[in-house]
Amino acid sequence: MANTILIGAQWGDEGKGKIIDVLTEKADIVVRTQGGNNAGHTVYLGKKKYVLHLIPSGILRRGKVCVIGNGVVIDPVSLVEEIDGLLKLGVRVKNLYISESAHLVFPYHRELDSQREILKGKNKIGTTKRGIGPAYGDKAARTGLRMIDLINAERFAGVLRLKIKENNEILKAFGAKPLNYATVHKAYREAGDRLKQYVTNTVVLLHHATRRGDNVLFEGAQGTFLDIDHGTYPFVTSSNTTSGGACTGSGVAPNRMDRVVGVMKAYTTRVGEGPLPSENPEIADMLHAMGREFGATTGRPRRCGWFDAVATHHACMVNGIDDLAVTNLDGLDTIETIKVCVGYRAGLQRLDYVPADIELLAKCEPIYVEFPGWQQPTDKCRSWKQLPVNARKYLKAIAKLTGAELYIVSVGPAREQTIFV
Repeated sequence: MANTILIGAQWGDEGKGKIIDVLTEKADIVVRTQGGNNAGHTVYLGKKKYVLHLIPSGILRRGKVCVIGNGVVIDPVSLVEEIDGLLKLGVRVKNLYISESAHLVFPYHRELDSQREILKGKNKIGTTKRGIGPAYGDKAARTGLRMIDLINAERFAGVLRLKIKENNEILKAFGAKPLNYATVHKAYREAGDRLKQYVTNTVVLLHHATRRGDNVLFEGAQGTFLDIDHGTYPFVTSSNTTSGGACTGSGVAPNRMDRVVGVMKAYTTRVGEGPLPSENPEIADMLHAMGREFGATTGRPRRCGWFDAVATHHACMVNGIDDLAVTNLDGLDTIETIKVCVGYRAGLQRLDYVPADIELLAKCEPIYVEFPGWQQPTDKCRSWKQLPVNARKYLKAIAKLTGAELYIVSVGPAREQTIFV
């Protein structure tokens, strides 16, 4: 498989968890490189459903090494809960390594996240309120605490006391309730003692692995248009969700990467606020009625629309996507005529890229082309030839518009519902 970066080519929630799980069969190591427990990867094994927030999806296959990289922000208490949840489901949590340089998320980050959203009112970002943005803010301001601090009990007690004192003053200015140092320290001390066995220098670990020729799969969270630099700012997350983030978030050099796989739905979705040019309420109602498109982390209904080829082509450019994995094709099985956005129109101007100006993007009207639907179920298809002719034509068309090679088609959440093209 070689060293593969897997990223979302839309606004997140593209079904990366399922694709990662399929690809881990040939991987030796799976690395999570950014984000926090604001993300969720859902994997179905038989009748069991696993929702992973911080632990790489490789944990569901025995013998795979799983790494939480330095680019991730970790809520230690939540991570312990996730480990315990997997243990209860009979999953062995072995071969897990956590970067000593990964930054920590604290209760004051969550409270600040919530208070800032309240303050923004109708201009809110639509965050999960898990404290991810404020944690990355502390990292950039060089005031954050890391895993290496957490596992040093004496050092941690002192620096946490100062951080609680400082942030209580900020919370007081918001009119929020201050945090109790003893309560926070106890919870984090217990979590740190549980996690200490997993903490190491993962940069060195991954360097040796790539030198040995191990196959490494780099697992991204969220999607391209939630990237802090290349997304629909400010309606984005606080990390680099694009392929470059896999290098900075793991410490593996760019010249060690072999390919980039982009995951995209056969239509478009996003959670949270911000422009979504091809949004369509009828598509959203249809998918929600089918029990689809609810967030893995929050349960919030996702906004839905027609496939946006402008966005995915832009994502291909930013990420250097080589291969495409198209998911949720079966979600379109009942539609007679399927639309695809091939350009944006803003007044008299036509755009073939996603503008950085959020106000301009909000004014963009989609330019559509239409494709005939197939109106027959695809969830039982197990090969390319078994797919309806119109489904194959549609898939080839959106891959061509995106600008990368079609590699995988997913027609359901199970491993066996995967077609390699």
